[in-house]
Amino acid sequence: MEKPNTLIWNTVIRGQSLSSPMSALDFYIRMLLFDVLPNSYTFPCILKSCAKSRNTHVGKQIHGHILKFGLELDAFVHTSLINMYASRGYLEDARKLFDEIPVKDVVSWNAMISGYVQSSQFDKSITFFREMLRAEVMPNESTMLSVLSACSQSGDLESGKWVRSLIEENGFRTKLRIVNALIDMYAKCGDIEAAKQVFDRMGMKSLPSWNALISGLAIHGDATHAFDLFSTMVDEGFKPDDITFVGVLSACTQAGLVDLGRKYFNSMIQDYKISPKLHHYGCMIDLLGRSGLFNEAEALIETMPMEPDGAIWGSLLAACKLHKKVEMAEKVASHLFELEPTNPGPYVLLSNIYAGASRWDDVAKIRTKLNDLGMKKVPGCTLIEIDSIVHEFLVGDKLHPQSEAIYEMLDEVDRLLALNGHVPDTSEVLYDMDEDWKEGALSHHSERNLRVCGNCHSATKLISKIFNREIIARDRNLFHHFKDGKCSCMDQW
Repeated sequence: MEKPNTLIWNTVIRGQSLSSPMSALDFYIRMLLFDVLPNSYTFPCILKSCAKSRNTHVGKQIHGHILKFGLELDAFVHTSLINMYASRGYLEDARKLFDEIPVKDVVSWNAMISGYVQSSQFDKSITFFREMLRAEVMPNESTMLSVLSACSQSGDLESGKWVRSLIEENGFRTKLRIVNALIDMYAKCGDIEAAKQVFDRMGMKSLPSWNALISGLAIHGDATHAFDLFSTMVDEGFKPDDITFVGVLSACTQAGLVDLGRKYFNSMIQDYKISPKLHHYGCMIDLLGRSGLFNEAEALIETMPMEPDGAIWGSLLAACKLHKKVEMAEKVASHLFELEPTNPGPYVLLSNIYAGASRWDDVAKIRTKLNDLGMKKVPGCTLIEIDSIVHEFLVGDKLHPQSEAIYEMLDEVDRLLALNGHVPDTSEVLYDMDEDWKEGALSHHSERNLRVCGNCHSATKLISKIFNREIIARDRNLFHHFKDGKCSCMDQW
């Protein structure tokens, strides 16, 4: 075309923004060079391209263009600016733009809610949603999906229940994507029974519905029901996809079912023609490593069509700790040091493996290296929700207002554990100290986003029996349901 007008340029830019964000930016520059003026339909696509390509620097330049062309008051453009800044984590800039809008519609509110979620500020997202309701802005499907995601990722079950009531009050319970998100929320917040109920009451199910519950059952250690659900899904004519197999393979991993894991992995390739992705290889390598099959795990890594990431090497390093494979751990850790040079996690885990082997000189070397590199271990913590209030505890801290009563109760728990035959496994304490001190350290052990230690696991099983309580705890990998002296993971975690 000799002289394409603004409409034509916008059409091309929009098409490029959907498939090739950087090309959309190139076309925008060419548009300016041809002296064609952009309008309010140009910039939303350009800003979306900046967000997709993670190019906030260019996004700020585009913001300058918007001001230059006098389009900053256009509602569509303004909301796109909020979305660009919020999606890239510049929430203060996004909030400033949001506050400047005289009349805020649901789209602009959604841009801030999803921005908080993407930046892992889940509490702020839920608080902002409450603010939206107070402003009498009616939420839409996108709003509810963002808020459910915030509840899922924060583990905020009480807020999740409240959001569910809003969903039912406002006629969203027929929306398939929202119901699927509800299943996911309940599973990730620890209430797998509620997730099952939502699934069973669905009139129409989609593949993501099945995937959400299969994955939920896997993280709750209920491998048997996950496999049964998979079989029912196939019998009802649904064709599993790569996400389905991540759930099924995770269930195999949690249950330590190596042969079944191999069977599903091969079936995915041969029966369903699905090429394994990094997550599938990760599940298999984690399963093999936990089972002590290091040679097979290494062989699988060598056959992968892509480079293993930090998660794969990390799971193998954790398996080395489980099976006390010190030399193998050193080899695996070297890959992690190269891949993630600023991550203290691999150094700390290797230090723990050395400590478990009483190689205290090597422990000291690792700690010295961490100090030299200016890296610090993020302290483990435990979060406990009581009556909708979340209490956080660091190891040995006394900051809680009821600290004195809590420690008195801990002493009583230790006394009852001893009466019932519990012997602390002091090998779990990773410092060179007296045995009595080690036992004291274990009773105040605290961890989150870690694989629960063996001592904590055996103690909690016995506590559930002594106090006749069901205890639900979540570590980095799955939910543990302790009841009557047993755990749902069947001691495979």
